[in-house]
Amino acid sequence: MKYDEYKDIYNQLRTPEDVERLSSTYDARMLDSLFTQKTTREVKKRFYAVKNSSEKMLKEWRKGTSIMDLSKKYRFPPILTAMFIFLEDGASRKDFWSYVRDPNLLESEVTADEVREAVRNDIVYSPEANDRQKERGIWGEGLLHEWLDGQGVTYRTENDLRGTEFTKTPDCLLDYPVIYEGHEIHWVESKASFGDNTEFRFNSRKQLVPYTKLFGPGLVVYWVGCLDDLECPEDVYVCDISVLQKKVEKIDGAERINVSPPPA
Repeated sequence: MKYDEYKDIYNQLRTPEDVERLSSTYDARMLDSLFTQKTTREVKKRFYAVKNSSEKMLKEWRKGTSIMDLSKKYRFPPILTAMFIFLEDGASRKDFWSYVRDPNLLESEVTADEVREAVRNDIVYSPEANDRQKERGIWGEGLLHEWLDGQGVTYRTENDLRGTEFTKTPDCLLDYPVIYEGHEIHWVESKASFGDNTEFRFNSRKQLVPYTKLFGPGLVVYWVGCLDDLECPEDVYVCDISVLQKKVEKIDGAERINVSPPPA
């Protein structure tokens, strides 16, 4: 995706209603992912500033201002707004999240209805949102396995590599290197997030560059989309769902990729 188009979409995603509105034009998974990324970034920036207003929010809530109205006033996700109020009122985090999962546990039906409303309107921090994120991850990994299996490329998954003493392992470590668009690759990572500059830099620092040091060059696939002009670190290659139309070439006489831990 071109940067200008991405920026226009990103700037338009201000509320959950914007996600629904734009879904007639753009892929729903991409919009959900972008809105989630934007929201979590803004939460990270403003978390403590809003948290410091917890006492004030509790007072307003006790005077009759609803959780949703406070969420809009403080420009903060409904469930996290509710969490600050409940914690300030003496609830534990464990109790709060149990109320989110089952508002019927609350003694007050009025409060239970407010929590239900907050959950319905929070498409980032609700249990349903968490389930959607997991579903996207499973969907992406399934596409990756189909792509590799369809070309007879064998690999080891994270589960297969568990216990090898590596602290970081890609979604698929190829048994033998292959050629992808003229580049030799040893591993493929599946990402169900949108690959913009912020996400890609974070993924590169935390996972992709460490993979190259452990296993060699590899490919990361952003299934819901990515920017066309990402600056890739050495030995890291990027694609989106169009990878499904691309083929890899096997290397005659290629040696099996070693998964023995590096020497201490």
